[in-house]
Amino acid sequence: MNTLLTLVAILQSFSISLGVGSSTLAVTNFFVAIADAKIDETERKMMGIAYVVLRVAMILILTTTVLLLAGTFVRTGYVPFSPFYVAQLVVLFVLFLNAVLMTLRIMPSTFGPAFQAGNWYTLGTLQALFAQSLTNFTYLQFFLSYIAGLVLMVSVINGTMAYLKHQQQKKEV
Repeated sequence: MNTLLTLVAILQSFSISLGVGSSTLAVTNFFVAIADAKIDETERKMMGIAYVVLRVAMILILTTTVLLLAGTFVRTGYVPFSPFYVAQLVVLFVLFLNAVLMTLRIMPSTFGPAFQAGNWYTLGTLQALFAQSLTNFTYLQFFLSYIAGLVLMVSVINGTMAYLKHQQQKKEV
């Protein structure tokens, strides 16, 4: 059982890394598309590949998280609801909810891509904290840090988009 849970934890770590990397690539592709004000066929294909990889990573993370929680329950008789595990579940919920809202075109582009990137980076951060046994933060510390990280990501992504659009407008004049 321990070996199986260890393998699942490794797969989860790989999946989070895959998601963080492909999210970075998706945002970068988005910036490139904005910079030249058009999405050519190659850019469209690359963006499509990045989105498929993101979906695979999301499915793997959801599956591994459920398996790890179930394995913990089988081993100990309870599901841990420490701030770390709650943080991970909250971030996963927001990641999936935002993906659905973006797919349905309900989430505005001002927030959607930034929330996705922010959630991927939060998952990566949580994984790094777990690896260093730094999971003794409080719920309040997590939620304040999480909100600050999302606000920062919205600012960085929207600031970059505004800058690129401004540069494109200067080229057109």
